[in-house]
Amino acid sequence: MSEFKALVVSEQDGRYVSAVQQRHVDDLPAGDVLIRVRYSSLNYKDALSASGNKGVTRNYPHTPGIDAAGVVEASSVPELVAGDEVIVTGYDLGMGTSGGFGQYIRVPASWVIKRPEGLSLRDSMVLGTAGLTAALCIDKLEQAGLTPGQGPVLVTGATGGVGSIAVAMLSSLGYEVAAATGKALQADMLTRLGASQIVDRTALQSGTEKMLLKEQWAGAVDTVGGDILFNVVKSLRYGASVATCGMTAGGGFAASVFPFILRNVNLLGVDSVELPLVVKASMWDRLSLQWKTDLHNLEREISLEELPEEIERILAGKMTGRVVVNLG
Repeated sequence: MSEFKALVVSEQDGRYVSAVQQRHVDDLPAGDVLIRVRYSSLNYKDALSASGNKGVTRNYPHTPGIDAAGVVEASSVPELVAGDEVIVTGYDLGMGTSGGFGQYIRVPASWVIKRPEGLSLRDSMVLGTAGLTAALCIDKLEQAGLTPGQGPVLVTGATGGVGSIAVAMLSSLGYEVAAATGKALQADMLTRLGASQIVDRTALQSGTEKMLLKEQWAGAVDTVGGDILFNVVKSLRYGASVATCGMTAGGGFAASVFPFILRNVNLLGVDSVELPLVVKASMWDRLSLQWKTDLHNLEREISLEELPEEIERILAGKMTGRVVVNLG
């Protein structure tokens, strides 16, 4: 098959328009592995790419999709052969390189992980970059000393992709979870995922002028950044840590050294994009085995043709949980 369907974002009269179009495999970039994509997932970064954000994607027309799971169609490297089921997340996929919102991708072999036996291709995209990031955050917190039973672990942006998976995963690992959100109507969903406490986002937005806040959290996963992040830092218990991975509330915050010196706390940065492939593969193995989590309460499936509407929803802050894209 030389032609395939893909969501293509084009610039028209200063606006960025998304539409499903026919593309040709020969138009894909050079790479070691040609993959027939079966499933992808929708992430906030995909929506930014689809809306013309030049910090994510510089050149258009472009096919977004930072996640892809599918079957190798052709390969120039011996470790990957036709028929292998594989996962690709991060690196340049869906940013500068034609991404998972197309039925085919061509990528370097150094981006490709063989599907772990404990996950189906669809399961892997319910997780996607969001699930990988949530797992990396929890792993980093545990490396810093967090264990169940120490007290509540806060998750900010808890109805989003990373946040909702973090809530479910922490709960399944035996942690007491406090879920922070500005979407009060989603409290029931967060409770079903395992949250024992719902925190109104506005409660995390006050007190930016103070050097320290009341000690509350044994640990935290922050997906929003901004002043909320540093308010979380100021309310960590002595010796606790927050793993941060997002910036929807902003890339800067008002900070002081007080919590670090007086409470011995840690601010841990987490990246899931440029990690060495061996690290990603190790975490995917864990997600398929010890950390396998039931996520049926937060996922739904859409077609490629339904993507433009979903992209508008996520940009408007109305999407919750995980959206899996079935590419047929």
